[in-house]
Amino acid sequence: MISKEEFIARQHRLLSLCEPESVCVIPAGQVLSRSRDTEFPFRQNSDFWYLTGFNEPDGWLLLSNHSQFSDPYRAMVFRPNDKQAEIWQGRRLGVEAGLAEFALDEAFESGELDGVLTEWLGGHDHVYFPMHSDGPATAKILAVCRELHNAPKENLSPASLHDILPLIHEMRLFKSACEIALMKAAAKITASAHKRAMQFAHPGCYEYQLEAELHHEFAMAGARFPAYSTIVGGGDNACILHYTENQAQIKAGDLILIDAGAEYYGYASDITRTFPVSGVFSPAQKAVYNIVLKAQEAVLDRIGPGMTLSEAGDIAAEVITEGLLDLGLLTGSLSDNLNEQGYRRYFMHGIGHFLGLDVHDVGNYRLDGEERPLQPGMVITIEPGIYISADEDVADEYKGIGVRIEDNLVITATGAEVITQGVPKSVEAIEALMKKV
Repeated sequence: MISKEEFIARQHRLLSLCEPESVCVIPAGQVLSRSRDTEFPFRQNSDFWYLTGFNEPDGWLLLSNHSQFSDPYRAMVFRPNDKQAEIWQGRRLGVEAGLAEFALDEAFESGELDGVLTEWLGGHDHVYFPMHSDGPATAKILAVCRELHNAPKENLSPASLHDILPLIHEMRLFKSACEIALMKAAAKITASAHKRAMQFAHPGCYEYQLEAELHHEFAMAGARFPAYSTIVGGGDNACILHYTENQAQIKAGDLILIDAGAEYYGYASDITRTFPVSGVFSPAQKAVYNIVLKAQEAVLDRIGPGMTLSEAGDIAAEVITEGLLDLGLLTGSLSDNLNEQGYRRYFMHGIGHFLGLDVHDVGNYRLDGEERPLQPGMVITIEPGIYISADEDVADEYKGIGVRIEDNLVITATGAEVITQGVPKSVEAIEALMKKV
């Protein structure tokens, strides 16, 4: 768990990145309708969660570094306690408990929001908020700014408006020790789920049954929801990069590609493993699989601070190209294929991405027009793959083979720590695990 002190320190740091005489306004997420009178399970806005750890909808965080305050001034807006509503929809923290829980200077009920925004935005030189978001919260902030500008009396409208998200996202890019501990816990839960799916798999099972095994393991360990839509692709479905239908029956001899991760206290894990439903790789499957594994291991051996994701991708691309040439799936020279990116026919995505509160986490991949080198505290994925669809003009034994291997890494001062080692990935280890049913 992340402490109250760490959340407050994040708020103070955010304010320190703003101009003097600034107010920061950050809205919480809202409940989304699923169908008619039902809603999706509530998932807090990641930026609001990062700054508060508060998991109710319709809240607001307000921060001020106005010169009238000796210290950063902090307030939140809460839904009011409502006995009738709480009978139907669940308990609410409310203003009084929220004031104490978050050690705030002030707390308000949501019915006071319009007046609170008018008071807080008026008289500040700078307003920081999610400027480019399309939600009603952003529209409300802009409407208040317009009202302040058009007020007949003294003009108290802010002199400038700023997008707060780049500041928050740069902070989120570098994980604290507590965040890394939560991500390691998410990775451990996810690894157990992948192993469970491997041991459950058998010819004739359905993709959705494997999905259910994964989600059961997540929930039983306290991760009630997956971090993203689970991918279970059997056979040629593994060649669809973001396949989420998960409806097909898996035939004997098929490979299964599972890309699944648990969300634990808001933080994502993201693991992909590929394995044979029958428990044993065919020679062609093994050959392709080992190329992908060799590519990933080549990256893991060299990655660390100072390297870029493009450079990591180039390492994997060279290994994959060599392997595809050896199998006869590519022709020509290694240099020509690398220069012309011939491997893109079978390896068409990037090598990885940032990971955190979002599975494709925030953070700029480029700075001042140049690709950003990796730095300690970043968490990334490394996920090479080869996808040979059934309609490719190749030997039959290679058709319909899709392989991806994905692990999660914390960049350290001297290299990188793989935090998803709990699930096997060598051919021998996978086949051994699947025999222990």
